[in-house]
Amino acid sequence: MARLTSGERSIGGRVAIITGAASGMGRATAHLFADEGAKVAVVDLGAERVEAVVDEITGAGGTAQGWVLDVSEQAGVLRVVAEIRDALGPIDILVNNAGIALPAPFEPVGEVYLDAWNRTLDVDLTAHVLLIQACLADLQRNGDGRVVNIASTEGLGATAANSPYVAAKHGVIGLTRGLAVELGRTGVTFNCICPGPIRTGMTAAISDDAKAKFARRRVPLRRYGEPEEVAHMTLSLVLPAASFTNGVVVPVDGGMTAQNT
Repeated sequence: MARLTSGERSIGGRVAIITGAASGMGRATAHLFADEGAKVAVVDLGAERVEAVVDEITGAGGTAQGWVLDVSEQAGVLRVVAEIRDALGPIDILVNNAGIALPAPFEPVGEVYLDAWNRTLDVDLTAHVLLIQACLADLQRNGDGRVVNIASTEGLGATAANSPYVAAKHGVIGLTRGLAVELGRTGVTFNCICPGPIRTGMTAAISDDAKAKFARRRVPLRRYGEPEEVAHMTLSLVLPAASFTNGVVVPVDGGMTAQNT
């Protein structure tokens, strides 16, 4: 029997943009990609935070440069992607990880909810479109570009007083599937990860006791996940060998969405 053809399982030398890369899952992904030989563009708000991650990566022998960007601003997105291309080369991988969560109980009258709605959709959904548009020509050039959009298990269900975030994350899943179908013919793959309860800045305000209680009740693995565990799934989806994985939605949630109660 002939040996199976082996797909390439290295991202060495490939240029990867990771948004929201100064903390949490984005930082873990930036470190992991750099460890695997990628040239990483660390993109986030706050120059000091961005430079800290770049220094961590380069200090460990990796290749990274940093850019400060509000991903919801189209002009800024176009400028930064052009600068990344000039500095590191054409983009091979885009990880749309940047996001915000603004608690927003629904109100029939008033601007507070609408402000939360507009800002959340701008950052958590429209920004994905802006980055994909800016990177698409590069991603298509060799027919093997990779896009991973980070959604949430809130895109598979819902929590009260959180509907802007819920709507945005459902939208990320829809965008991923829609582009996977429409642009799959170009060889670029679009996939989506839905993290569940992960120890990040968004969950830092939740007490350890509350985390433990939630995990015992809702998560079969009985714990919160770590940012690195999401990063490893992201890496799996951007490998050249993942060439026939397109339009998938992967919960990284310890089995939470598989459990009935």
